[in-house]
Amino acid sequence: MNSLERYVAMLKCGSVDVLPRTPILMQFAAEYIGSNYAEFASNHRSLVRANIECARVFGIDQVSTISDPYRETQGFGGKIEYVKDGVPRCTHPMAETKDMCVLQRPDPLRSERMLDRVNAVRAYKTQYGGQYSILGWVEGPAAEAADVRGVSEFLVDLLDDEPFACELMDRCVGVGIEFARAQVKAGADTVGIGDAIASQVSPDVYARLIQPREKRMVRAIKSMGAYVKLHICGNTTHLLSGIADLGIDIVDVDHMVDLATVRSTLGPKVAITGNLDPVSVVRNSTPEKIREAVQRAYATVGNPYLVNAGCEIPPGTAQVNLRALCEPVPWRR
Repeated sequence: MNSLERYVAMLKCGSVDVLPRTPILMQFAAEYIGSNYAEFASNHRSLVRANIECARVFGIDQVSTISDPYRETQGFGGKIEYVKDGVPRCTHPMAETKDMCVLQRPDPLRSERMLDRVNAVRAYKTQYGGQYSILGWVEGPAAEAADVRGVSEFLVDLLDDEPFACELMDRCVGVGIEFARAQVKAGADTVGIGDAIASQVSPDVYARLIQPREKRMVRAIKSMGAYVKLHICGNTTHLLSGIADLGIDIVDVDHMVDLATVRSTLGPKVAITGNLDPVSVVRNSTPEKIREAVQRAYATVGNPYLVNAGCEIPPGTAQVNLRALCEPVPWRR
């Protein structure tokens, strides 16, 4: 059973040989091949090489296109500054205005950074299609609106100017769907939706304004024939009832969220991945404790489950620790 077969079988609630391993690697992967974050985020060749090398060495079942949240934002008109050992910096095109006319029209096949991600998917598919799961990525409605407007400004908009906030999110949803479509056509079998800022809003704001737009994205991506993963950093306990109604295939669970609650709320068919603390359990712990944490998580949620930390594997993580996270764990019925 190869990596893609293992991954798909788990999502279909079938039997597998071992649990799929799908850790999120960014700066760790760049440094592993002797590169840096700036090169990783700006050049799909570096991103692909880093992910593939880590997949081979550590036994990872999915290769990813994640680097930072500013692919679409650059298409909207944001100006990017690459940082050698950190996440790129980006301006917010609507930081000083609510006039939608200032926004450029992102095109996944023309906007520089969106096309770079599509090219990453295409390179994976050309070189390793059928071997690994290929994860494409888009920003969710709230996350992209916050990137375009500015985090503080957007959070205030949600409270003071709902019509504008909704109009901006709708614009972001349309772009996200087309970006996802380009990646699926290029070969992605799964598309992740990153909507981190959603963890910072109330259940009411999420249910009324954000969740319906996430749901629109999920439905659109699934209609393309791809699986959908939702990634919301932070404590999402107050959002779980809305997440349960999205129709997603996979959910990333951060370390402060109770896994048993996630399983009972989302039901038996959604694949849960996480929720090991990336710092205290993965980077700063020992291989023995990591193995124990994976076993506890699996015992708590059962199938379908994918091995992962709650978020990105931090730079500085010892290779023996990542090896321990990715050690084969036999599937249990």
